Amino acid sequence: MMWKYTVQVEGMMCGMCENHVNDAVRKALPVKKVASSRKKGETTVFAAQPLDEDALRAAIAATGYEVGSIRCEEAKKGLLGWQ
Repeated sequence: MMWKYTVQVEGMMCGMCENHVNDAVRKALPVKKVASSRKKGETTVFAAQPLDEDALRAAIAATGYEVGSIRCEEAKKGLLGWQ
């Protein structure tokens, strides 16, 4: 089973911003995949086990971006090729 977290992130303006958030999440938590979208204003994180949402929020906030809501759901098989 995989878990999908969708995090609202305010303030990303470019591809470097997205990379900055992605790298911070990868370094702080045991994730399988992370992708940020400045256009959607969100970061999507996939993990094999449930993540500490406070740690996820803190990792992103430490990059200087504002963290909004976090939604967690079971990831669907085949999503982003994680099978």
